[in-house]
Amino acid sequence: MNEKTPRNASESIDALPILVSKIKAELRKRIIGQDELINQLIVAIFARGHCLLIGVPGLAKTLLVHTLGEIADLEFSRIQFTPDMMPMDITGSEILEEDHATGHRAFKFMKGPVFSQLILADEINRTPPKTQAALLEAMQENNVTVSGKKYPLKHPFFVLATQNPIEQEGTYPLPEAQLDRFMFSLNVTYPKFNEEVEILLSTTQNKAEKLEKVVTANEIINLQTAVRDIHTPQSVAEYAVRLASSTRPHTANAPELVNKYLRWGAGPRASQYLALAGKVYAGMDGRFNVAVEDIKRSAMPVMSHRIILNYQAEADMRTPENIIEELLECAKP
Repeated sequence: MNEKTPRNASESIDALPILVSKIKAELRKRIIGQDELINQLIVAIFARGHCLLIGVPGLAKTLLVHTLGEIADLEFSRIQFTPDMMPMDITGSEILEEDHATGHRAFKFMKGPVFSQLILADEINRTPPKTQAALLEAMQENNVTVSGKKYPLKHPFFVLATQNPIEQEGTYPLPEAQLDRFMFSLNVTYPKFNEEVEILLSTTQNKAEKLEKVVTANEIINLQTAVRDIHTPQSVAEYAVRLASSTRPHTANAPELVNKYLRWGAGPRASQYLALAGKVYAGMDGRFNVAVEDIKRSAMPVMSHRIILNYQAEADMRTPENIIEELLECAKP
């Protein structure tokens, strides 16, 4: 055991790989393939992060979150975002209620679907910015403000939002400041050929796998706390900060690639999330020290939605992903 890791945290972290295996086994009863996506989703949960899942329709984004809701002993809500949705449809609202015994009337707060622990925000870019902001306040502050009163949310609290990247009509793209509230942006890709065959066979017959609840709210909270006690060496912390700061154009650490193709880079929240995700990856491997490889593994989902391309990048058909790949190749440990 690393001397910098408290004994109770060490015991919790020892249990993390076993619990992760149980979660994956249950998810695979319904989800075929998408192994890295499942890994990243689990990392975000134990790092207290929210996720944005981006992919075309039919790739099981909603099914994945639904299944996670079934196997975790958490309060689960699905919010289907639409253009006519109002903030109160998410947060709840005050209603005037009469006490029939006394005839006295008073306002009573009726909680909305955000007062759950696992939120599926389906097609978050289909609702106007005012309504998006209501959810994003809850993500950042862990409470909801209605009529000047603050209402705390339960712990743990996760928002897993989905977004369709190809349909732009009638959508409201998330502003960069709101995107920054998501720890990970995860691209959901098409399944491989043999996986798609297996999906076809399993979904076109009268057979439903029974799922078991394998993780509780208390287990998640304990592990979230324990993971933060995993040690990040000074050199690894410096690598994470160098990597994040190298995406900022016209600064000391910016390479020519960044100056040429980026309009804006990742802020300090990126390096914090790189470290937190690295701690979870280390814990999942049974280690009590974050390594440079853990930071590299976290780089794509943490930074891809935090860097903004300029017109030159679009003209040269560059993407955030290939720019991050090049930065990882030239970044010094």
